[in-house]
Amino acid sequence: MSESSSHVHVAVAHDSATKHVAGRARYVDDMPEPPALLHVYIGTSECPHGRIIGMDLSAVKQYPGVTKVITASDIPGSNDLSPAHTCDEPVLASDLVQFAGQPLFAVAAETRKIARQAARLAKVEYEELPAILDIRQALASQSFVLEPCYLKKGDTTTLLAASHSRLQGEILTGGQDHFYLEGQVSMAIPEEDGALSVLTSSQHPSEIQHLVASNLGKANNSVTVKVRRMGGAFGGKESQAGQWAVIAALIADQTGQPVKIRLDRDDDMRSTGKRHDFLIRYDVGFNEKGEILAIDFIHAARCGISADLSGPIADRAMFHSDNAYYLPNVSITSYRCKTNTVSNTAFRGFGGPQGMMGMERVIDAIAYELGKDPLDVRQTNFYGVEERNTTPYDMLVEDNVLHALIEELADTSNYRQRREQIRTFNQQSPIIRRGIALTPAKFGISFTTTFLNQAGALVHVYKDGSVHLNHGGTEMGQGLMTKIAQIVAHEFQIDLECIRITETDTGKVPNTSATAASAGTDMNGMAAARAARKIKKRLVKFASKKFGVKKSEVNFIDNHVHAGRHKISFADMAEQAWLGRVSLSATGYYRTPKIHYDPETFSGRPFLYFAYGAAVSEVEVDCLTGESRISRTDILYDAGRTLNPAIDIGQIEGGFVQGAGWLTTEEVYWDDSGHLQTHAPSTYKIPTCGDIPDVFNVQIWDKGRNREKTIHRSKAVGEPPLMLAISVHSAINHAIAGKLEGEHLPSLDTPATPEAILNCLSNEKN
Repeated sequence: MSESSSHVHVAVAHDSATKHVAGRARYVDDMPEPPALLHVYIGTSECPHGRIIGMDLSAVKQYPGVTKVITASDIPGSNDLSPAHTCDEPVLASDLVQFAGQPLFAVAAETRKIARQAARLAKVEYEELPAILDIRQALASQSFVLEPCYLKKGDTTTLLAASHSRLQGEILTGGQDHFYLEGQVSMAIPEEDGALSVLTSSQHPSEIQHLVASNLGKANNSVTVKVRRMGGAFGGKESQAGQWAVIAALIADQTGQPVKIRLDRDDDMRSTGKRHDFLIRYDVGFNEKGEILAIDFIHAARCGISADLSGPIADRAMFHSDNAYYLPNVSITSYRCKTNTVSNTAFRGFGGPQGMMGMERVIDAIAYELGKDPLDVRQTNFYGVEERNTTPYDMLVEDNVLHALIEELADTSNYRQRREQIRTFNQQSPIIRRGIALTPAKFGISFTTTFLNQAGALVHVYKDGSVHLNHGGTEMGQGLMTKIAQIVAHEFQIDLECIRITETDTGKVPNTSATAASAGTDMNGMAAARAARKIKKRLVKFASKKFGVKKSEVNFIDNHVHAGRHKISFADMAEQAWLGRVSLSATGYYRTPKIHYDPETFSGRPFLYFAYGAAVSEVEVDCLTGESRISRTDILYDAGRTLNPAIDIGQIEGGFVQGAGWLTTEEVYWDDSGHLQTHAPSTYKIPTCGDIPDVFNVQIWDKGRNREKTIHRSKAVGEPPLMLAISVHSAINHAIAGKLEGEHLPSLDTPATPEAILNCLSNEKN
């Protein structure tokens, strides 16, 4: 079977692009509201840690327009929303509150305004308990949500002591709010026989199905969850969407009425988890070339009140502590700290950015100590191609392309010349300082929890030749649906317009994994291709018999099927096959090959392959105000054989800008009483169009090709570009280092806000 044209490796517009621009893309809150719909508002704790002595909801229940008020005692099932079966976080708190903003009760009323007004009439009395609010307090108190984990390779202690040079230091990486444009929202609709349909904004419909069922005391087959699209997610709707869907479903089940819950921005930010902030300490030994001989890391992650996804997130931070560098002797201790703040959760990169940030800090520290260009130290420590290529967790790096990719980027961006120009500029400019840095990213692709690496799809070909496509992945703006439609169109060699993209539905594809880990296209794309190939194989067999030709003579070309000298449109062939009683429906299934991982020894092959990229960023810093801006960024990214360069470039650009926000402007701040103060756009600064680099050059590496048999040899693009923004933080350090005596590496944590930069300059001078 030959194919004449390709629907992959070409730029195709996002399937919802025109709908987004025209305002016609429908989200959960845009769905027509069923009759008798109830609206829900959540009552939350004002105490960060305490016992509930009394909760008087009489005025809430009596408020005109209120239909139903529920508390923990009204939950017939588990009252648990833990994604990792740790049973450590309730849907609604009953006797103990553990953070300010924790849901206590829910009010259902005729309108959202009524529900909100009624909720404010609640009277809750607490016996306050001591609260642990940050990482250092948690470490001092030995307060953990999970047991510490350890990774060790080689003899770190001996090699550190014998090293030519040795440095110790630490960096605190701040948290980050997801700030998705569409907040958390769910609508639950009662069906016959106690069943429920749940429309939700979630990356993980199957987990929503399970949580709703377990909290209602029902079987999973009583709950159908549907997701057409999300207005952004970034990990914040992987586990965190469950709480709100469960509450809506509980009230719908108990009232027999449809129910909708939509969090406003302030409540969303107060009551949902963030990116984990990390305290990273290092002790590194190296030689006169800057080659790392041994390194000891301590990671401490602020997890909040429960485990949530903190275990695999902290694990991935450990896996990515090497980033792109060979570490012959390494030890890592990882603490998962329990604090009286909201449970932190998945965020684009899933611990990888924090691990890489610690490693890049080490590289910069070595470079400044030796008076070298940090790029030279980076290249000295890169993984090799056929040797020096074993990770700390014993996985071979078999696909390393960074040497060639970074040489090309350094050349096309004129990195060396610009660094010299910046040195000259800074000698003459005491106030406005410039800095430049080139940093790499090596990011493992697969879920580190092995059983999650599976996906399913369902494809129907109707007798008019149109195709219905469904799979377990969810669309959160990243273009997943478009890419998988391209894959199916390519298999059948029909126009993309013939493919109907449908909502993700647990009633069609069961037991799906979250759309996360940058594996959405890899897994769901392969599952969809396999489903299409099953149908295609049946059509080939039918055409071969019908036209009396060999199967090898049946080809799909440009909306037609060619069988020897016969040519028939795909639509006519579908009808003929239907008349011939050929099944035109198939499921597809994919499980990621080769991966294995032993959590006891922290070793194995947790990833199928690595995605690579690098960025050169140049910044300007005003040393009087602390303000910084990115004047230019050049990115070169290995997307393998990109399925859709237009969508992939958009993901690279967006990921980088989001990463720059994490490292420069987005400060998550709790006051001393445990209340989040950065809970609205007025107090929390995400990047805007004015924060995008003045010159922004993004290229997909034309030599890229995945050596693993991924879908059309493509590589993941969702998360890795975020880590390229580490170049911005390194460039800021370069800019202000000359203001410090001895031009040493500044002690600059993240985010590098103007206040942080000024404090750094002031503290270093003093």
